[in-house]
Amino acid sequence: MKITDLLTRDTIILDLRAGTKPAVIDELIEILHNSGKLKDKEGYKKAILAREEQSTTGIGEGIAIPHAKTNAVAEPAIAFGRSRQGADYESLDGQPAHLFFMIAASEGANNEHLQTLSRLSGFLMDPAFKKKLEDAETEEEILNAINEKEKEMEEEEASEPAASGKMILAVTACPTGIAHTYMAADALKAKAKEMNVPIKVETNGSGGIKNALTEEEIAEAAAIIVAADKQVEMDRFAGKHVIQVPVAQGIRKPQELIQKALDQDAPIFKASGEPKKSAEGKSGRSGFYKHLMSGVSNMLPFVVGGGILIALSFVFGINAADPKDPSYHPIAEALSTIGGGNAFYLMIPVLAGFIAMSIADRPGFAPGMVGGLMAATGGAGFLGGLIAGFLAGYLVVGLKKAFSGLPGSLEGIKPVLLYPLFGILLTGLIMMFVVVEPVKAINDGLTVWLKGMGTGNLVLLGLILGGMMAVDMGGPINKAAFTFGIAMIDAGNFAPHAAIMAGGMVPPLGLALSTTFFKKKFTKAEREAGKTNYVMGATFITEGAIPFAASDPARVIPAAVIGSAAAGALTMIFGIGLRAPHGGAFVIPIVDGNPLLYIAAILTGSVITAVMVGILKKDAKE
Repeated sequence: MKITDLLTRDTIILDLRAGTKPAVIDELIEILHNSGKLKDKEGYKKAILAREEQSTTGIGEGIAIPHAKTNAVAEPAIAFGRSRQGADYESLDGQPAHLFFMIAASEGANNEHLQTLSRLSGFLMDPAFKKKLEDAETEEEILNAINEKEKEMEEEEASEPAASGKMILAVTACPTGIAHTYMAADALKAKAKEMNVPIKVETNGSGGIKNALTEEEIAEAAAIIVAADKQVEMDRFAGKHVIQVPVAQGIRKPQELIQKALDQDAPIFKASGEPKKSAEGKSGRSGFYKHLMSGVSNMLPFVVGGGILIALSFVFGINAADPKDPSYHPIAEALSTIGGGNAFYLMIPVLAGFIAMSIADRPGFAPGMVGGLMAATGGAGFLGGLIAGFLAGYLVVGLKKAFSGLPGSLEGIKPVLLYPLFGILLTGLIMMFVVVEPVKAINDGLTVWLKGMGTGNLVLLGLILGGMMAVDMGGPINKAAFTFGIAMIDAGNFAPHAAIMAGGMVPPLGLALSTTFFKKKFTKAEREAGKTNYVMGATFITEGAIPFAASDPARVIPAAVIGSAAAGALTMIFGIGLRAPHGGAFVIPIVDGNPLLYIAAILTGSVITAVMVGILKKDAKE
C-alpha cells in the first residue's frame, strides 16, 4: 500500500490558519471528519489528546505527527497540514512546527496500513524531502513528492551495500506504536548506514513486534540501544551494554546513540530474575520454551496470589471455608473464594491465553483463553491448558495463512471478526471432542498413581524434583519441575510441590551459609552477596545462587543439586504437602504436615550444600 492511498487531496491543508497546538489539532480533525474518515469526531479527538498527554508528538525540526489508534476512525487515513508562519506545538526542541501529519488508525487496522504509516515517519527524517513539502504550491506537488520518495527508497533498499564492523542492536517503542516507533527506527538505520555501522532494529509497534532480535544476535552485539516510552522485554539483554533513552532521542540523536553503542559507553544491564542464557543454552528463549514461559510468567501472579490465599484459609481449619462444616469461619470462606474461586480458577485460562498469544500475537489470545477455560471446567487441568494454548496459537497462525488471499477491503475485519470467530470455534470443537476427555483420563490416572505410590517411590520422586530445582537454578529444568508442581496442586496432590519448593530454597541458603562459615573460600564481594542470599533463599528465589554457580560451576552446582535432592527426599519422608505454589518461608506455617519437619528438611539440604561447597572450593584470592 502506498502512502498516497491514505493521504489524498481532500485531506491536505496547504495553509493552516491555526497558531497553537489545540487549534492545529482541531483544524486537522475537522478535515478528516469532513472527508468521511471519522465516525466519531469527539472520540477521535479524545484519543489524540490522550496521546499528547503521554508525550508531545511535536518531535522537533519543525515536524509534528499527532496520531491515535481508535475505533472512532471509520477508515485509516492521514491528514497533512502546513503552516508557513509556524505554530506553537510544544515541540521537543521548543521551536515552532511547520509540517503536520495527523494519523488516524482504526482499531482493526491491518499491518499493511501500519507499515505504510511507518514509512511516512521515516521519510520525514530526510531534509530534502521536507524541503519539497515546504515549497510545494499545490496538493498534487505534495502527493508527487511522497510518491517520488517512496520510489527512491525502494531503489536504495534494493542496492544497499553491506555495512562492516560489529553489530549494533536497537529496540524502538512508543505508547501507541504508530509514528515515533518507526521514526526512531528509521533514524537509527539511516544514521548507521551513513556511519557504515551494521544495525538491526526491532520495532514494538501496533502491529506487534517486528524484526525481533534473536538470542544469537544479542550475544554477538557490541551494545543495545533501547529507545522506548513503554515497557519492552529487557531481561534478554542481561550482561550486555544497554543504552536506555526515550523514543524521541532515537529520532533526534541517532548518531550520538550509535557512537555510544560502538564505544560501549553504557552500563551492563542486570536482569530482574528471569533465566539467563548461561543457564538456558542457545535455544532457551525460542520455540516451545519461549511460548511456554510466556504462559507461565503471566499465570504466576494468579497462581501465587490465589494459592497463598487458599493456603491461608486453612489456618482456620482444613474445611473452615465450608459453611456446612462445624469449623466454618467467614474469613476462611472469603479467602478461599477470592483465592480459589476466582484467582486460582483463572490460572489455566491465562496460561493457555498467553501461550497462544506468544505464538500468534493478539489474535491468538481469545481462542487460547476459551480453550484453557474448557480444559479447566472439563477436568483436563493444567495439561489440558498447555495443549489448549499451543493448539489455539497454531490454529490462528494457520488461519492467518488461510485468510491471506482475501481482498484488501476485508483486511480490517480479520482481527476483530474472522480470527476470533474461527479461532474460538475450531479451538473449542477440538478441545470438546478430541482433547478434554482423554487428558482428563490421564490426569485421573496420574492422581491415582501418585496416591498409590509407596514410601520408597515417593522419596525417589522427591529426590528427582528437588535436584531438578538446582540443576540450572531458574532455567528450563528448574521451570519444568516448578510447572509440574503447579499441575499437581491443581490435581489435588500437594506433596510434589513441597519437595520442589524445598529444593528451590536450598541453593541460595546453602551458599549463604557457606559464605558465613567458610569465609576463606570466598572473596569479600562474594561474602557480601551471600548475605542477600539468606533473604533470597527464604523467599524461594533460587536465582540468588547463580553468580556463585557461574564463577565455579564444577564445585557449586553438584553441591547445590545434592543438597536440594536431599531436601526434596526428606519432605516426602516427613509426609509434607504444600497447597501454596510460592511464598518460601511465609507459607511454611500452613503446610500439610509438621512445619518443623519441613524446616528441618530445608535446613538439612542447605547444610549439605554449604559443607560440600566449603570442602570442594579452594581458598579465594582477592
